[in-house]
Amino acid sequence: MKQLNILEPQEARLRFDNLRRQLEAEKADAALITDNANIYYLTGRVFDGYIYVALNGPEIYFVRRPIDLEGDGVVAIRKPEDMAQSIGLNMPQRLGMELDVTTWSVAERLKKAFEGAETINFSPAMRRLRSAKTPAEIENIRQSGIRQERVYRRIPHLYREGMTDLELQVEIERISRLEGCLGQFRISGDSMELYMGNILVGENADTPTPYDFAMGGEGLDPSLPVGCNGTVIRPGDTVMVDVNGNYTGYMTDMTRTFIADHTSDLAAKAHQCSIEICHRMQTDARPGAEARSLYATAEAMAREAGLERYFMGHRQKAGFVGHGVGIEINEMPVIAPRSRDIIAPGNVIAFEPKFVIPGAGAVGIENTYCVGADRTECLTNAPEQFITLLA
Repeated sequence: MKQLNILEPQEARLRFDNLRRQLEAEKADAALITDNANIYYLTGRVFDGYIYVALNGPEIYFVRRPIDLEGDGVVAIRKPEDMAQSIGLNMPQRLGMELDVTTWSVAERLKKAFEGAETINFSPAMRRLRSAKTPAEIENIRQSGIRQERVYRRIPHLYREGMTDLELQVEIERISRLEGCLGQFRISGDSMELYMGNILVGENADTPTPYDFAMGGEGLDPSLPVGCNGTVIRPGDTVMVDVNGNYTGYMTDMTRTFIADHTSDLAAKAHQCSIEICHRMQTDARPGAEARSLYATAEAMAREAGLERYFMGHRQKAGFVGHGVGIEINEMPVIAPRSRDIIAPGNVIAFEPKFVIPGAGAVGIENTYCVGADRTECLTNAPEQFITLLA
């Protein structure tokens, strides 16, 4: 048998206490946690079932699969309706449910299992809760950053003359997995799909996609229309690499731009502007800063450099310049023009001020930063200037 909650007891208590503070803020009696990302956040593992968290009372872990989990509060069930018997007379009057990520049919069935309870959408509260990382979470992200950096430092040596973007991506994926990359991008909310990462060579970076990603790409098939498309890497092209940083269940997000030989002066200027924006974001991303003000600063720096036409895309532009990252790749806060988010201690933010230059390709960097009380730390420390691929 395996222990269900594998977090350190003090860490687990901290996370559940923080969740209960969200319950108090929402004036809810209990929350029912069903989403894999949130189950992992609260237990350190994923299982098929539910976590019932009462404002006043112990946690109950309702488990369908796997059958070999044990621990305080673990209850085996076959169907959602079995939960009512365990909760008994303590049925909630106001129940928080993750309605942003639960299908309508499942939500309706769960509501019937808690008949009589008013249900509210608890998904925004969970996103707020997870946006401020605990020290243990930050250490997991830091370790992912160290291992992702090791992969990026090896990329120039993977290149062979005449390679396609796909061939280079396969080699990067191989060393990533051997380094311990779990291979999974967890993405919350809207349907955004990506496999292992995004390698963009030359003009392919300017191909629009259905997704609100900073960069595009035609992809290899209409079923996954993003990323590499078989383009041969040639002198003058840029090679933007934005690959998976999930090594611990917590992700870092890092982009670097490579060149096979040379690229245009305009591309070099835009790349330097990206670096300068990231450094400015590291300075300005302090507790109390407005996310929309950070975006405005980044946009102004691009405009002052005469690069606004290419900022965050050329033919199609992304609607943000940064985003929270952790268990999922798109967490709070969101650094966007109309964002209402306020930067707080414990936020882990990926800033990605990128440019697409016609005739050259995508340029710029992306770094993951951890916001502290008095300083903001960069967790992705591979070289930032153009990196030459070594044939």
